[in-house]
Order: sequence, then structure tokens, then C-alpha cells
Amino acid sequence: MVFLTLVAVWCFAGRFFAIRSVVAKALSRWRHILLPLVLIAIGLLILIEGGAFGV
Repeated sequence: MVFLTLVAVWCFAGRFFAIRSVVAKALSRWRHILLPLVLIAIGLLILIEGGAFGV
């Protein structure tokens, strides 16, 4: 239940920010750069947290 509740919170927060005109304009202009950067950052975080680099 906690997981589903938090997923719903993330969905509502995403919708709340995406329908704001300033955010929507920025996302439409920069999405081809932002999405790969976010995915790379998440991947690096997973690797670092998992100890892949011996840090």
C-alpha cells in the first residue's frame, strides 16, 4: 500500500508540474537533453550505491 500511495503521489506531482506553462515550455524545449541526463544520473547512482566502483 505504501508503494502504491507513493507512486500515486509521484504521478500527481508530475502532472501538477507538467501542466504549468513555464515547466511545460521548458520540458518541450529541453526534453531531448533532460531525459538522457536524468537516466544517466539514475544509472550512475545505482552503480555507485551498489559498490560497482569500489567507493
